[in-house]
Amino acid sequence: MSRARSHLRAALFLAAASARGVTTQVAARRGLSAWPVPQEPSMEYQDAVRMLNTLQTNAGYLEQVKRQRGDPQTQLEAMELYLARSGLQVEDLDRLNIIHVTGTKGKGSTCAFTECILRSYGLKTGFFSSPHLVQVRERIRINGQPISPELFTKYFWHLYHRLEETKVDLAVVEVGIGGAYDCTNIIRKPVVCGVSSLGIDHTSLLGDTVEKIAWQKGGIFKQGVPAFTVLQPEGPLAVLRDRAQQISCPLYLCPMLEALEEGGPPLTLGLEGEHQRSNAALALQLAHCWLQRQDHHGAGEPKASRPGLLWQLPLAPVFQPTSHMRLGLRNTEWPGRTQVLRRGPLTWYLDGAHTASSVQACVRWFRQALQGRERPSGGPEVRVLLFNATGDRDPAALLKLLQPCQFDYAVFCPNLTEVSSTGNAETGFHHVGQADLELLTSDQQNFTVTLDQVLLRCLEHQQHWNHLDEEQASPDLWSAPSPEPGGSTSLLLAPHPPHTCSASSLVFSCISHALQWISQGRDPIFQSPSPPKGLLTHPVAHSGAGVLREAAAIHVLVTGSLHLVGGVLKLLEPALSQ
Repeated sequence: MSRARSHLRAALFLAAASARGVTTQVAARRGLSAWPVPQEPSMEYQDAVRMLNTLQTNAGYLEQVKRQRGDPQTQLEAMELYLARSGLQVEDLDRLNIIHVTGTKGKGSTCAFTECILRSYGLKTGFFSSPHLVQVRERIRINGQPISPELFTKYFWHLYHRLEETKVDLAVVEVGIGGAYDCTNIIRKPVVCGVSSLGIDHTSLLGDTVEKIAWQKGGIFKQGVPAFTVLQPEGPLAVLRDRAQQISCPLYLCPMLEALEEGGPPLTLGLEGEHQRSNAALALQLAHCWLQRQDHHGAGEPKASRPGLLWQLPLAPVFQPTSHMRLGLRNTEWPGRTQVLRRGPLTWYLDGAHTASSVQACVRWFRQALQGRERPSGGPEVRVLLFNATGDRDPAALLKLLQPCQFDYAVFCPNLTEVSSTGNAETGFHHVGQADLELLTSDQQNFTVTLDQVLLRCLEHQQHWNHLDEEQASPDLWSAPSPEPGGSTSLLLAPHPPHTCSASSLVFSCISHALQWISQGRDPIFQSPSPPKGLLTHPVAHSGAGVLREAAAIHVLVTGSLHLVGGVLKLLEPALSQ
C-alpha cells in the first residue's frame, strides 16, 4: 500500500469518525458500520455528506455514552477495528510523517501556521482538522487546498482505489476533542506532538477542571517522541509534565515569540490577534523539530542563548527563523479565526471563539482593531454583535465577557444558514420543521438537534444579554405576533419594545435573516431578497434598520460558535461553497 493511498484513506476515515463530534463507540452502539456500502458511481457529493451526517449525535447522547462506556480505551480499540474494516492497518499510519497537535484553544491556528511554514519549504503537505466552517472537504487539505468534491465523493465510496498523485511529505493532524481517547489518537508514531493553550471546554466529556482536561490532552504523548507546549497555568502544566515523564516523552516549553525575533526583524503573522503569537511560537517549534528529525537543511540556526528550565520543563531551543518560516507565518490563512472582511461601510469581524479564555482574546482583538481604525465622517458608527453558543458551554458567562465591546445591537440566531419557516401561534415563536430545510446545505445539517431546541436556546441567549444590561423589566419571550393572514412570516422570533431593555437585542430564525437586517443591503456581495412582511412592524428592527442604513460605518463581531462563523462565511463568501 502506497503512502498516498494510506494518507488519503486515513484522512477520509478520520473525517467520517470525527464528523460533528461522532465517536465510533456511538456508531457501534447504534449498529452502524464504519462505512456505508459502496454506492453506484453516480452518487453525488451531497449524498456522501448526508451519509456522513447520519453518524451525528447530540450532547445528551454523548453524555449517555460517556456514562455507559466504562473504559474509554475501548473507543480506540473500536477505532482500530473500523480502520481495519476500511482496508487500513494502524501500521499504515506509522509510516506517515505526522505532526499531532492538541489543545483547548489555538490548536487549529497552530496547525495552520505549521502547515504553511513547511509548505513554504516546497514540501507537499496534508492537513486534517475539525470542525469545518462551510464544507466538510475543508477537513482534508492537500497543499493548503481542500480536496475536490469529486475526489471526496469518489474516495468516500471507494476507499481502496489508488491515487498516487496525492502523496504528501507530511501531515499535520488536529485533534478533535481531548486527546487520549480522540479518534486521531490511533496515530502511534507521530514525528512530533504539540499542545496549545489549555482552558475549560467540553467538560461533560473531558472533565470540569483544567487539570483534568490537561490529562486528556497529554494523552497524545508517545514514548520517545518530542512534544512542545506553550506557557500554561502551573496546575495543568504540571499534569502535562507528569504525563510526559510517565511514558518517557521529552516535553519542552516554547520560548516566547519575542525570543526568536531578537537579532532580526519582527515576525509578521497572517492571523490577527495577540493570542496568535503563542500559536505561532508553538508552530515554529513543531516545524523546526520536524525539519531537524528529517535531516532537512535550513531548519533554522540556533542562537547563542542556552535553553533553561521553567516549571521543571526544559525550554525549547531558541533559533533564528529562516526566510521560509517567516514566509509561512506571513502567508498563513485560517478562515473564521480573527478574520476581517471589509465591505463598503460594513466590516465583519469573524472569530469562532467559544470558551471563556478564547472569547477574552477575541474581545481584546476586536477592541484593538477598533482603536486602530480610521474614523469615518458623515455619520455615526454602529457596533453589532452576532452570537450563538452550543453544547455544554455557559452562554451567560461568554456574553458577560463581550459586554465591554459596547455593542449598539445584539443579534442572536441558530447556526442555520437558511430556513423556510411557518408561524406557530401556540408556542409564540416560529416553528421550523425538519421538512422545511430544503435551503440548508447538507454540510451543515445536524439530524439530532431539533429546530425548536436551537431557537429556544437563542431566546435564552437574548434573555441573558438583557439581564446583563441590568434591565429590571423581564421580557416576555413568548409574545411574538402571529403572521399576517396570507402573508410571509416575520424574521423575528421575540420582540423587545424599547421600554423593556436598555440595549437593543433581536432573535432571528436563521443566519441569512440576521445578515439581511444587519447589512440593510449595503454589503456589495451579500445581497438578500426583500425582508418578509411584519419585520418593519417590530419597533427595534424598524428603528435599528434606519440607524444601520444611515451609519457611516458598521462593525459586526460574529463569535460564540465556529459553526455560526461558518454559516456567515458561506453567505458572505459564496466562493467558499464552490
